[in-house]
Amino acid sequence: MITAILAPLALILGLLILSIRILPEYERGVIFFLGRFQEVKGPGLIIVIPGIQQMVRVDLRVITLDVPSQDVISQDNVTVRVNAVLYFRVVDPEKAIIQVEDFNNATSQLAQTTLRSVLGKHDLDEMLSERDKLNDDIQSILDKQTDSWGIKVANVEIKHVDLNESMIRAIARQAEAERERRAKVIHAQGELQAAVKLTEAADIMAGNPQALQLRYLQTMSDMSNDSNASTIVFPFPFDLLGAFLGSDRANPGGPSGGTTSRPAKNLDEAAETTVAADEGPAADNALPRRPKGEKGDK
Repeated sequence: MITAILAPLALILGLLILSIRILPEYERGVIFFLGRFQEVKGPGLIIVIPGIQQMVRVDLRVITLDVPSQDVISQDNVTVRVNAVLYFRVVDPEKAIIQVEDFNNATSQLAQTTLRSVLGKHDLDEMLSERDKLNDDIQSILDKQTDSWGIKVANVEIKHVDLNESMIRAIARQAEAERERRAKVIHAQGELQAAVKLTEAADIMAGNPQALQLRYLQTMSDMSNDSNASTIVFPFPFDLLGAFLGSDRANPGGPSGGTTSRPAKNLDEAAETTVAADEGPAADNALPRRPKGEKGDK
């Protein structure tokens, strides 16, 4: 009698123990009753009748999916290898279980094909400099296509863009040429600004000539303080030579005026020219002699 009573109680207790399920806060249970979807339960303590009900656990946390490296041909016909990382989570457990067989594998394959198709529409420079824009484009496309699976794509990040050695050298040469161009432009702008400032300084000094003399003295003072200076070059104003140049031009009949010299053809001609130059002025300046027999001769 006691055995007949304890046997059903033990069976009921065993079924109750097997029916108890505990789901953490980040999980949900999709319940099927005789193969048909019934409801989504959790979190906490739930009861699932063995043999009649089935439960599929679904993790609601953000899943990090590493997208394998993909060979991509850019719009300017450059072959690169690109890999990325995908962040997504399940927002609707019912769709994630019913609408797709394996949402993790489906999302990974979709991310690979989307990565190749999106990057193939852009140039290499855009891949390297506009990653944020490309990430947003890939994320929006994946989010739209996985919405029917109950999946929300939170973010997509392109990790690496691998180039071959020849392309790396070409990019390095391009960067070096760009740096040289900027240096030349900056140098030219500096020369232009210096020329403008020098012109303004010259205009100011032109109104006060003493300022130029003060600059000469300051320059000599700076050069004298330099211990390595062995030679001093002092600019001499040409205005001070005006008096000397004017005196020579005002006396054209002087020792050098009124005569035009030509080079001697040989040594004999040069000697005769030298003797004539020495004796000529003395003969011209000699006083005339008085004839004999004139008054006053002794």
